[in-house]
Amino acid sequence: MTSTFLASRNPILFGRGASKRTGEELCALGCKKALVVFDKGVKAAGIVDGILDVIHAAGVETVCYDGVLPDPPDYTVEEAAAIGRAANVDGVVAIGGGSSLDTGKGAKVLLTNPPPISNYYLAHEDIRPDTGAMKPIVVIPTTAGTGSEATPGGIITDTKNNCKQNVPCATDLGIVDPELTLGLPRTVTVTTAADALCHAVEAFTSAESNAISDVLAEKAIALIGANLTRAVQNGADAEAREGLQLAATLAGLSIMGPFCNVPHEIGLTLGMIFHMPHGTACAMTLPEALRFLAPAIPERVAKVARLLGAELPEDAPAETIGAVARNTVATLYSAVGFPKFSEFVKSREEALAAVPAIMEAMAFHFSPRPVAAADVSAILAEAYDR
Repeated sequence: MTSTFLASRNPILFGRGASKRTGEELCALGCKKALVVFDKGVKAAGIVDGILDVIHAAGVETVCYDGVLPDPPDYTVEEAAAIGRAANVDGVVAIGGGSSLDTGKGAKVLLTNPPPISNYYLAHEDIRPDTGAMKPIVVIPTTAGTGSEATPGGIITDTKNNCKQNVPCATDLGIVDPELTLGLPRTVTVTTAADALCHAVEAFTSAESNAISDVLAEKAIALIGANLTRAVQNGADAEAREGLQLAATLAGLSIMGPFCNVPHEIGLTLGMIFHMPHGTACAMTLPEALRFLAPAIPERVAKVARLLGAELPEDAPAETIGAVARNTVATLYSAVGFPKFSEFVKSREEALAAVPAIMEAMAFHFSPRPVAAADVSAILAEAYDR
């Protein structure tokens, strides 16, 4: 069986202190005035000001948009782009977590293509933005989770239809500076790392997995297993932060071809219905999804468990593999304080009521095992009771 690895077209500048090169990299891209997109939390943390300083020192002007919201709604993308068009910018810089980076990507599309952003959802196969005249975008993640610096699109919330949509948009440069994640709050550290873990595990367990993606995914899983607890115990552990940041980028690259499967497909709908943060919603069912997938791909699920530190005999049956993998991830969640399902959903019955919406929205194309409504119900019930 063959599958495709979609090689990233954008360069990634990785390393401690890399963000200090933002100004010179913008100049190299021909930018003289940039739209800088971020949220108020990143600004309050002092991260934005430091990057603005190096941009201005390089002689590049800026105009700022600080209205980024979680799970970025379509109207914020349009607001950001309108500010950029009015100021006649010739580039975009997006600073922050996945929401900031996705907002910036959407704004890039609308700088040179007429709004609304809904015109360019990937689901609309008959419409594509004109990429020829697009302005460059530099993305600077401040969390170790989404891997958006490595993926050629942005996820936008379609507020009219209450669903998430993908907008195709290549990044021109990702600047990944682990120093920007030092001191990141524990909850953000945990939920974003869990999102990265999902990317890597889902790529590795996808029905469309491939040898190139496997290498990236395996390394990402091992890095998260080795560094997440350390980063939670000491937010200033630079080595652990660098390990998680590398894992997030590798995990983002790993899904380019295999794409995501059960946890993300359940999580996307959970997030919309219960207003759960993206990383939390997708990672909520990862332990139980591994148990579900074990009968179809026992060797791969066993490898995931071993990469996270579990011991499994080579001749372990699929049932044992699934239980060990589930317990390994659940134990990691408990150790680092991953949120409980009940923090977002009042009862198991309410969680199970989401199953029809999940089945309507998702086809589970990349699952190596067919997924029925009863399977989703079982996964949700077990995850809720964990």
